[in-house]
Amino acid sequence: MTMELDVFVGNTTIMDEEVYQLWLDGYTVFDAVKVRIDGGVMEECEASADVLLSDTMDQYRTFQMCERLLHSPSKLGNQLLFQIPPHRQAMLIERYYTFDDAFVREVLGKKLSKGTKKDLDDISAKTSVTLKSCRRQFDNFKRVFKVVEELKGPLVENIRQHFLLSDKLARDYAAIVFFANNRFETGKRKLHYLTFQDFAFCAGQLISNWTVGAVDSMVEDMDVDLDKEFLQDLKELKVLITDKDLLDQHKSLVCTALRGKTKAFTEMEANFKNISRGLVNIAAKLTNTKDVRDFFLDLVEKFIEPCRSDRWTAADVRLYLTHYTNSAHILDTFKHQVVWDRYMGVIKSCIFKMYHD
Repeated sequence: MTMELDVFVGNTTIMDEEVYQLWLDGYTVFDAVKVRIDGGVMEECEASADVLLSDTMDQYRTFQMCERLLHSPSKLGNQLLFQIPPHRQAMLIERYYTFDDAFVREVLGKKLSKGTKKDLDDISAKTSVTLKSCRRQFDNFKRVFKVVEELKGPLVENIRQHFLLSDKLARDYAAIVFFANNRFETGKRKLHYLTFQDFAFCAGQLISNWTVGAVDSMVEDMDVDLDKEFLQDLKELKVLITDKDLLDQHKSLVCTALRGKTKAFTEMEANFKNISRGLVNIAAKLTNTKDVRDFFLDLVEKFIEPCRSDRWTAADVRLYLTHYTNSAHILDTFKHQVVWDRYMGVIKSCIFKMYHD
């Protein structure tokens, strides 16, 4: 009996993107096969369940062999074992380092240590992200943190170059590294309404304006450590609330600019001193590590909650903070304009992002 076989020989590694995603999401081979069957792949490819199982197992083995290369993405392009086109390499790397917002929100600001890793079971149950996927994501955060920790130069660029990530993903990792280094509190109930992207935006503002790298572009940890000299200078801003004449003059200038422009004017005028004390005291306390950690909590408690209770709209907040910042430039005896602008530029941006109507 003679048999005819069609044989195809090639050296390009075959990788199915859907199977790769199932592997990344922590599905077992058998669960992945079920998902593929439910998706109609058997009818589409006219394949049997045995063939589908064999194909899935083969691809899972390939992904597992590639994983060590994905830990150092530049090695993927220099190895000869797998013939993977450049565009497919980029996809493998980007997806491997992509993370679930629900997961990162649970670990953001925590120390990337064994202690946190022990909590992954609970985080997996809470977020419905598989434990295997949680471990991959956590290990990725830790790996990136370790690699960029001692590098000189811009944080985002270092991440992008060493891990070959897109600009957007590199910026998200920069936020994760920045939060882990400074241990910002993000888990308190009052902060639960904020998303990872809210925090990532604020991290970008802090990195660009308050770190050592904002004034010196070639020092170690330049985009990770806050500029201690700047934090010390912030104490000078207390004169805005301790000098009664300056406080009254500032209030008068702001209220004159706001009168007739918002329905919340009465509340803005009545609460001006309390709100100003809150914002300036946040600045004055940032030399203390604990107060740096509570930065976002303080913004919520000292500014956002009082404004919400008075029913300010997001437009009201924008109007108020714009005039509050600009009016300080007209104060005759206030001599700390540069520090004030560097501080309030970030405060305004963060509050605008954090204030959800």
